Amino acid sequence: MASCFPLFSRPHLALLLQHNGHLMIFLQVKVAVLGAAGGIGQPLSLLLKTNPLVSDLALFDIVNTPGVAADISHINTPAVVKGYIGNDQLAAALAGSHLVVIPAGVPRKPGMTRDDLFNINAGIVKNLATGIAINCPKALICVISNPVNSTVPIVAEVLKKHNCFDPKRLFGVTTLDIVRANTFVSSAKSVNVQGTEVPVIGGHSGVTIVPILSATSHPFTDEEVTTLTQRIQYGGDEVVKAKDGAGSATLSMAYAGARFANSLLDATVAKKSGVKECTFVQSNVVPGVEYFSTVVEFGLEGVHKIFPIPNLSAYEKTLLDACIPELKSNIRKGIDFVKNA
Repeated sequence: MASCFPLFSRPHLALLLQHNGHLMIFLQVKVAVLGAAGGIGQPLSLLLKTNPLVSDLALFDIVNTPGVAADISHINTPAVVKGYIGNDQLAAALAGSHLVVIPAGVPRKPGMTRDDLFNINAGIVKNLATGIAINCPKALICVISNPVNSTVPIVAEVLKKHNCFDPKRLFGVTTLDIVRANTFVSSAKSVNVQGTEVPVIGGHSGVTIVPILSATSHPFTDEEVTTLTQRIQYGGDEVVKAKDGAGSATLSMAYAGARFANSLLDATVAKKSGVKECTFVQSNVVPGVEYFSTVVEFGLEGVHKIFPIPNLSAYEKTLLDACIPELKSNIRKGIDFVKNA
């Protein structure tokens, strides 16, 4: 049977039913959201519920997921929604998952950097990664929990300890940087945002975020480049300040996370070709930097092709130079957290 239906050879993707003498094939695509009751998790789960490629949506958190699941389950789209609460139910939430999205962790507060979140979120992510390694080791994993520059290496090291690390299947979600760049550039140039796509490379915090404004077709003054770059790099601070201590960039992050997850589903389930996103993955694009975000094309198994760094302006080269030592330090912090535990 596998030779006739290669896409459905993976057990968690196939359900074959006999109906009136005809073989009918239904995709079984389970997506698990870990941290589904939080400020990012709830709107992210809502958006994923609208994707017709999702057959099962598992919502996991340490509190409130039964209520979130009940609410979202009333939406008239195909995905069957179930809530899981507490570590005792983590295995059931993860079992058979094709895609796992991790927005779990504490939000940023005024004055906090992503690195300030490390001591709390690192332990949370490590625990969830262990659950993935045991219960769905071949799942595609999308890490949203900050600091992404460190949490992605944490997940990788945990998977390595369980002998199931596949670099093609682990992604740091940096999409919010691209979403912000597209919004800010289109606004500054009074152009249609739907036709604007600004690559953002490097990492996902502060100086490690390197917007490539020169890759667009728009001319910029030096002042515009500096202003836009600063705003893209520290857009999260703008939201934290505007919310006056009541939260961080949760809604825009949920949108960005859903965009990324949907792109992966388009490539791995719908088998669309040419699907690309900037994402933080293991690569050798920059010698000596184990993980780096650049444009990646997706395929059936996750990462299909990692594109090199595009041509950079002189200013962008200085940004990259500033990015690399900080990014290497962030990556090492994540690796050491697991190795020294």
